[in-house]
Amino acid sequence: MQFMLILNETEAEFARRSGHPDTATYWAGWNAFIGAMAQAGIIVKGDALQGPHSATTVRVKDGRTMVQDGPFADTKEQLGGYFVIEVPDLDAAIAWAARAPSAAYASVEVRPVLPMAPRA
Repeated sequence: MQFMLILNETEAEFARRSGHPDTATYWAGWNAFIGAMAQAGIIVKGDALQGPHSATTVRVKDGRTMVQDGPFADTKEQLGGYFVIEVPDLDAAIAWAARAPSAAYASVEVRPVLPMAPRA
């Protein structure tokens, strides 16, 4: 079964990604987590995302397309990246989510992937 691990991070954690005195420690944690998932053979797909400042939010209202710079949500946590993993069940997905570095300072949402309907 496939699950998406939606990895959220705080603004402070985004700042650690580059040009920060603690950048090496930040990436060491992620590299260890990614390495463990790769060794277990569960990664289907995954990417880190650029920070929230690079986001563009699009809405269509009354036939008009509205574009806003930045993320829509005004929260303390922002989407930092994701993995799609293939594991036997939700309990296994939760166990992997708990190992993500961001679980210690933000949150990791675990969501089942909806299989595509067969085309007619």
